[in-house]
Amino acid sequence: GEDSRSFHVSIQAPLSIVSIGETYSVTAVAGGQLILECPEDAVPPPHIEWHRERSPLQEDARRQVLAGGRFLQIRALGAADGGEYSCRATNALGDTSLRIQVEVHG
Repeated sequence: GEDSRSFHVSIQAPLSIVSIGETYSVTAVAGGQLILECPEDAVPPPHIEWHRERSPLQEDARRQVLAGGRFLQIRALGAADGGEYSCRATNALGDTSLRIQVEVHG
């Protein structure tokens, strides 16, 4: 006989986070899911924008911005998803940004 099961594993970043100045480094596994967080609890609530390699992030079936920009979810990770991601939070009092270097290992 044969028995099979499938499991959905969700891994939330930060996974092995290392701070390099203002840049964080995240390592993820190919084929998995990655959720990056832009931890901004400013008042008034900020407008959050995500960028990849310094260009505005284009959402698609695998890359979605959630919770008003606070999270970036990337599904079915591949080597091409590696690189520098950044989020910029802006409100009437100013703005701040966070850079995240993502490495995908197969």
